[in-house]
Amino acid sequence: MTDTKPIRRIAVVGTGVIGASWAAEYLARGFDVVATDPAQNAESNLRKLIDDAWKDLTSIGLSKGASRDRLSFTTNMKEALSQADLVQENAPERPDFKIKLYAEMEEVAPVDTLLVSSSSGITPSVIQSQCKHPERVLIGHPFNPPHIIPLVEVVGGSKTSPDAVQQAISFYASIGKKPIHLKKELPGHVANRFQAALYREMLYLIEQGVLSVEDTDAAVCYGPGLRWGVMGQSLQWHLGGGAGGIKHFMDHLMPPLEGMMKALGTPNITPELKQKVINGVMHEAAGRAVDQLAQEENRVLIGLLKLRAETGLNKDSGQPMGAA
Repeated sequence: MTDTKPIRRIAVVGTGVIGASWAAEYLARGFDVVATDPAQNAESNLRKLIDDAWKDLTSIGLSKGASRDRLSFTTNMKEALSQADLVQENAPERPDFKIKLYAEMEEVAPVDTLLVSSSSGITPSVIQSQCKHPERVLIGHPFNPPHIIPLVEVVGGSKTSPDAVQQAISFYASIGKKPIHLKKELPGHVANRFQAALYREMLYLIEQGVLSVEDTDAAVCYGPGLRWGVMGQSLQWHLGGGAGGIKHFMDHLMPPLEGMMKALGTPNITPELKQKVINGVMHEAAGRAVDQLAQEENRVLIGLLKLRAETGLNKDSGQPMGAA
């Protein structure tokens, strides 16, 4: 891919929770969106999910031209992709399924259309393995929910064009997302690996009887989690180094931290440990439904992102929230 065409029409393939969230985001940023999904009741479910997300998107700020009327739906994938400038795929997370799907998608999408997968774990080299034009296939993995969380992990496969990667990064940044470029393919990409690394130690502490499930969550969200919502860990350590900053931290505080790293544990994830976590989480939820908790979380996230924008902490994130 050498020439890059402007992105005006986006096809969303697969309209479950992630696909619907992406569709809502793209509509809110003023794009024409055509969605496709063969599942029964897919269109009605999609439109309901978009209506629910629209309240949050209105709070964030709609871009010029934003309208739910710009959504169309078809069960015919060829019809959906035939005029798309970018495809955001959100199909089931199975390598065999995605390999076959991408071979089919490239037959009906224009040859200069980006084919981007929301896959949370499958690497792009696997997905593009049976494509005739693998150079425009890559990962654009969002963090859930895509219409609120800015992060998008962009990963090219062994046959992906560098131009396609750069086009995807530029596109996501232009709609207010925070794209990061993974220079190497890893199962699970990176953000989910961070979560797995933290949860491994959390489960170990629960297993060892150090903390209850509730106190383990409290240790995260009332401690370092609050700071992580403001800046990343390495920049945090720059503050932790005092006047000497990150150099002082690396010279004087890294050795004890290194020793702590070596002492981290590996839990035995038994049925008993799983049940202990289930019981603890249900006690934390205190009768609140998953949807209610998600709505409460979304309101706080939107408020945090607005505050970050006001204080300039989003200045390296492309355009401000709500910009197109």
